[in-house]
Amino acid sequence: MSAAKNEVAELAEGFLAMLANERGASEHTVRAYAREVRSFAEHLRETLGDGAKICAVEHLHIRAYLGVLYERGLTKASAARALAAIRSWFKWLAKEGKVEQNPALLVSTPKLPKHLPRVPSVEEVNRVLDSLDKPAKKDAEEAAAWPERDRVIFELLYGCGIRNSELVGLDMSSVKWRDDAVLVRGKGRKERLVPLGDEAAAALRVYLPLREAKLIAAGKGALVHEGPLLTNLRMRGDCRLTTRSVGRIVKAIALSRGLAADVHPHTLRHAFGTHMLEEGADLRAIQEMLGHERLSTTQRYTQLTVGQVQRVYDETHPRAK
Repeated sequence: MSAAKNEVAELAEGFLAMLANERGASEHTVRAYAREVRSFAEHLRETLGDGAKICAVEHLHIRAYLGVLYERGLTKASAARALAAIRSWFKWLAKEGKVEQNPALLVSTPKLPKHLPRVPSVEEVNRVLDSLDKPAKKDAEEAAAWPERDRVIFELLYGCGIRNSELVGLDMSSVKWRDDAVLVRGKGRKERLVPLGDEAAAALRVYLPLREAKLIAAGKGALVHEGPLLTNLRMRGDCRLTTRSVGRIVKAIALSRGLAADVHPHTLRHAFGTHMLEEGADLRAIQEMLGHERLSTTQRYTQLTVGQVQRVYDETHPRAK
């Protein structure tokens, strides 16, 4: 293996190590970036040869690589994710002085169709929440086995608008009872306080004594006051509930209560932003609660209903009166 080839590979691995250790990126992000960056590094070796240097890479090489991805049958969304990873890599390379500028900035992001997921109405969500105390006919075993915990899952996902990963990452210390808030650790390990609604607080007060009893019965009393807020059913391992389990629970309950088959934890987060916007909440306040770095992300994330647009027009436009 030549020195030049080693240079490209080593720079790729150096970037990924920085991403994992310094930026505090999630494991999912690191895995995704590793896949994209290593794939592009291998493409450079194949197309430019073993003697190529990283500073020789131009935006045309990156465009050509996107073309290869399309030939492989990848979607525009997949190509956009690959480009985002390559941009981040070259941004780091420029910062480290390995290249003079970021050639990926000259490559346009593939235009993606704007598909907004169908969001359950306020009435539909309330119907599900109000029915959680009652047994359902087709709940999955895990979803039906601990209804008090499952109510907390729904109340926090919808009531606080947090991500699935943020939900399972909550510890007992994350609930700030005096402030009526939850301390959430989001992307990049950034922390934010999210209001804890009355219904979510009430659900927690019902759930916590049951959680304590199960932990003590399992011989894990040390986790009662300091462990994960949401625990798995059989108190296995560190007892923390996984994102996969939350997804199964949400889907099983949603289906058993008549919601669409594509409902998942992120649907409830989207409903949080959409419903607040419909009720007149300030977009920047929603941005803060959702933990979005850019307001443009919140603008894409929330959606105005046709009824609201019509109502705003009727109330504000001079020619509508």
